Order: sequence, then structure tokens, then C-alpha cells
Amino acid sequence: MSRLLGVLLALACACAFPPLAAAGELRITNLQVEGGEESWHSNNAYALSWDQVPAPPAYPRAVLYRLYDSEGNLVAGPVRNTKAVVAIDPLEVPPTPGAYTVEVWLEGAEGREGPPAFATLRFDDVAPAAPLPVAPAGWLTSSEAAPLAIEPAAAPTPISGIRGYAISLDEGGGSSPCAHPDWCSDAEIDLAAGTRTSAIDLGPFPEGTIYARVVSVSGSGVASAPATVIFRVDGTVPQLSLQGLPDDWSSGSVRLTALAADPLSGMAAAGPAEPFTAIAVDGGAPALSFGDAVSTWVSGSGVHQVSYFARDAAGNVDDGALGPSPLTATVRIDEVPPRVLFAPAQDPAEPERIEATVGDSLSGSSPDRGSIRLRPAGTHARFEELPTQVVGDRLVAHWDSDSYPPGRYEFLATGYDRAGNAATAGERARGSKMVLVNPLKTPTALEAGFGGRVLVWQSCKRSQKGRRCHRQRVTSFDTRPAARTVPFGHGVRFGGRLKSAYGGPLGGLEVRVTETFAAGATTAQRTTLVRTQPDGTFSLQLLPGPSREVTASFVGTPTLTRASARSVQLGALAAVRLRTSAATAKVGGAPVAFSGSVDQTGATRTKKGLPVELQFRYPGADWSEFRTVEADARGHFRYAYRFSDDDSRGVSFQFRAYVNGREGWPYEPAYSRPIAVLGR
Repeated sequence: MSRLLGVLLALACACAFPPLAAAGELRITNLQVEGGEESWHSNNAYALSWDQVPAPPAYPRAVLYRLYDSEGNLVAGPVRNTKAVVAIDPLEVPPTPGAYTVEVWLEGAEGREGPPAFATLRFDDVAPAAPLPVAPAGWLTSSEAAPLAIEPAAAPTPISGIRGYAISLDEGGGSSPCAHPDWCSDAEIDLAAGTRTSAIDLGPFPEGTIYARVVSVSGSGVASAPATVIFRVDGTVPQLSLQGLPDDWSSGSVRLTALAADPLSGMAAAGPAEPFTAIAVDGGAPALSFGDAVSTWVSGSGVHQVSYFARDAAGNVDDGALGPSPLTATVRIDEVPPRVLFAPAQDPAEPERIEATVGDSLSGSSPDRGSIRLRPAGTHARFEELPTQVVGDRLVAHWDSDSYPPGRYEFLATGYDRAGNAATAGERARGSKMVLVNPLKTPTALEAGFGGRVLVWQSCKRSQKGRRCHRQRVTSFDTRPAARTVPFGHGVRFGGRLKSAYGGPLGGLEVRVTETFAAGATTAQRTTLVRTQPDGTFSLQLLPGPSREVTASFVGTPTLTRASARSVQLGALAAVRLRTSAATAKVGGAPVAFSGSVDQTGATRTKKGLPVELQFRYPGADWSEFRTVEADARGHFRYAYRFSDDDSRGVSFQFRAYVNGREGWPYEPAYSRPIAVLGR
């Protein structure tokens, strides 16, 4: 203690009155420690420099120093150095933290020692305990400050004290507050230590999770282990959806539900900034519910404006006051049904056109719904719906009155507005009931038959006096034969007359003549349009071909009913040909070959052959079958016959071929022309 007291007194004297150098004596002035005496060092090696009095060229023979600990105990020295006499570098203190005192003097010429100079060497390499940083609880918005409170650790403080705190920020990459992981410079300290709890504002931060790494820095710059806190930042307003919103008009009150979702801070109903969801109708007070859902009713006819918004746990809100404008939607309600009325009268040019008007002043008439129905008037029969189109604000139906028996018919129209409200009415615009009397159109009649405008035929009868024929001239088509048969390859004229039910001719109108061919014909049906003459008649030449049914019809017009004539049958005989290889046949000699063909024009060909019956007769006998052969796919047939009966000598035989057809054959039965063969 006495030695320390002497050192301290010497320091005090040196500071107050710098000693004068005696003759031959060198003394130290302005003794300096690199980094300063007041600074703590984390390294135990120091560099000392000074000014010399008198100044060079006089140089000391040696530099001497002693080192004392904080209690004044001699730690090292005296140490004498004769090589480096203008500075001491390095001077190492013991590895134990503390404030050491160094005593330095010069040895001049002839070994004369100058007065000592003193300096303090402060050493501390102990790392402090990690700090206790505190981040705000919950979530922050991206526009808020991010306060970070830092409390010193409760562990013992290093001898050098706490200089401050260094902070680094990252998104999870594990950053370091200082360039060197164990030591921080003064420039790297973000917050100086104080006696009270320290705090610093770091925000605002971008959206996401931010990690703050904080180290305590001792007075000598030694850094503690890092302490980490997390800042959670949500800068986006909640995502909203609206359920129950109609696509178009609604016919009644609408219940809307707003749903909010937030992927970061969430919408759980808890916390200081408790999340909520809200809906406002027509600018009124919003319906609000804490959490992620809220519902409300929109009522009353009209167009309603709805706004909806939400606040998440971070405080982001899109209410238009503290944040972006809220989302909006439009609800249209029409609770009143439309008004439905039939047209005041039928259009004379289109009496079968049934129209009704659908009127609605709010939502308007439906563009795709509506119907018109009818039933016999004065009955309780079920109404039958007509094919109905929606044309603007009108319902338009076509009544095929020709398909209904005469009588009175009442109509109902059902119209809809865009909201789905329906109304049904059976009145015209002037208040009368919608009833129509059928037939609406002028009735027509159509007659048809074989022949042209005038048909001339002979009716013949046989008697004992011979054959007598009566020539007839027929103008009425309905009294003509309903069936006619023509030879193969022959056509026939077909005609008729179109007139009104009152007898007047109807000229200039199209009549449809339809030929439906027998099964097996290559053409199933053929239709020809022919126009009536001023007297109402029409005619056309039916082309050759297979047997067929012929009908004539008039499809009607908007003011004339349709009509059909009776159907008639046109039979076409098959074409059969028969030949023989010889006109005479020797009894017991070579056979006679019979061959022939059946014309298949207009008939579909099949693999199945056509049966041909071969017949014969002799004078005084009837025709008899002697063989049935089958024609090939082309209609050809052949058969060889040997005359073996002696009674055949001198007899002239006649032969013919008969085709009766089969299923799927479109011609009538027919015979070939007879041929003669003489037996000898």
C-alpha cells in the first residue's frame, strides 16, 4: 500500500508541476497509451509512446518500466530495454481483467535515471451476458414503427461495463450484428447503454417475419452471444368474399354473408386489435361481428348498395377511413309480379299467332321464361302448353289450329320478370277473355286422282250380242278409280283440284305430291311440288318406276287450313321376257332351252333369286305349271326341257313365264308374251 501511495503521489506531482530535467538527465512528458488511458482493451498487449525532454539528438541509454495491478502490487519489472528507447510496443499485462498502472522512466548518460511517468492500462476480455430484447406482442402493420426494448442481463456485468448494443436484422438467414462475431466497434453499436431500460424504433418493416439479432457489447468491445426476437409484420388487408349475392334480380329478401381470410395475422377473434368483419347496406350502420364472418339481410324492392370490409389481427382494415376503400356489391330486389295481357286482337294476316305482353317497371320482363297454354273453353281439361318464344317483352306462340277440332278455345299466358316473379292472365288488353273459335282460317278441300283435268275412259260389258263399251267423261277427281295398274316402263298422269270449303278455286298455291314406293324399290319416296292453276287444278306426269302409293297435300297458309286428298295406288307390272332355242322340238331328241329375264330397273338387287314359274298349254287346255326356276342376281333364268311323250308329235304348244314376286319385290305379278313350240 505504501508503494502504491508513493506512485499516486508521484502521478499527482507530475501532473501538477512537471519536473525540470537536471544536467545529463532525460525525462518523459506526455506519456500516451494507444487507444487512450480511459478506454478498455480486449487485448492485453499495449503500445506506449511519449515526448522526451530534452529532445533528440540526445537519446537515453535505456527505457525502464514497472507494472502494478489495481491493488498497487508489483506485477512486473523493473524491465530495462536498451534497443527500443523511444516507445514500448508491445507491453503485455496479465490475462486477468483489471486496471493496471505502468511506471516508465529513462536512463540517461552515465546511468543517470530521469523521473518516472505513469499511465493506466485497462484490460477486459470477458464477454458480457446476452441481453434481454423484447419485441411487441402480436403482429405489426407494414406502416407501423417496430419498437425494440432491450434490458440488460441479470448476470454479473464485465469490469469494463456495457458500452451498448449492436443489432442486425434478417428474414431468417442468421445474420451477425458485427463484422467480427466476438467484437464490435463503436460504429457498430446501434444503441448506447443507459441506466434505464433502453429502446429503439426499427420499423416500419416489409411484410413477413423479421428476425432481430441483439448482442451486448462490453466497455472493451467484446460481444455477447446473440439474443433473437421476432417481428411479425402483416401489411395486407384481409381477403374478403361475399356469399348469397344473387346473379340477377331477387324476388325477396337476400341474406348476405361476408367471409374474411388472412393468411398472416389471421382473423381469430382475440387480441388488442380484435379482428372483425362488417357489412353495411345503403350507407347505414354496418352489421359487425368479431372474427371472420358476419351476415345481414337486405330487404325491400329496389336497388341496394352493399359495402363490406374487415380488420385482421395486425390492424389492417379496408373501411375507407383508416385504410383502403371497402369492397362493394349491388343487390337488386323486385317483390312485385309483372302484368300479363294478351294482344287486343288477332292479326288477320296471321290469326294463329298468339301474343301476350309482359310488363314490369322495376326488374323488367324475363328474357327467357314464359308460356302460353290453351284448352277447350268451358271445360276443366288440363291446359296444353304451346311452343312459346320470348321476344323482348312479348310471349309469342304459334297455334297449329288445323290440328284441333272445331270449337271454342280459351288461353292463359304466364309471364315472368327478371326476379322470377310470375303472373298468369287470360284477358286481352281491353279486358275481354282470350277465347278463339276454331277454325281460325278459311277451310280448304283437296281432291286428287289419276288423269288430267278431264278423264275419258270406256266401260265395256260382254253379252250374247258381243262386247259393248260406254265412253265416259269424268271431271271430278274423287270419283275416279283409287287404283290403277300400268305396264312396266309406263308413266301416268296424276292431277287434282284445290278449293275453299265454300267451293271457290284456289289458284297459284303449291300442292305437294308424294310418291311412296313399294318395299324393295331403290327410291323410298319422292316429293314433287306443283302449283295450282287459276281454276284450282293441278296435274303432273308420274314417271315410270315401281309400284307406289300417291298422295297430294296442301300445307296451308297463315289464312288457309291445310288439306289432304285421298291416297291412290299405282301398280306397275313386272317386265318378263321368255325365249326358246327352237321353234320345233323332236320327241326323244335334244332338249329345247327356255331362257329369259326379269327387268330389275328401280328394284334393289339382292343375292336372293326371284322365282319364275314356267307354264304351258296346248289347244283346248288351260295354262299349267311344269317348272319353277330361280332367276339370278341380274334377273336371268334358263331351263332345258326334253319332249319325251309320243303324244306331243304334231301338237303346237304355247309357253310363257309368270313372275308373282316375293317379299321386297316392288312390281306387280306379270306374264311374258307366249311363244309356240311344235312337237314332231
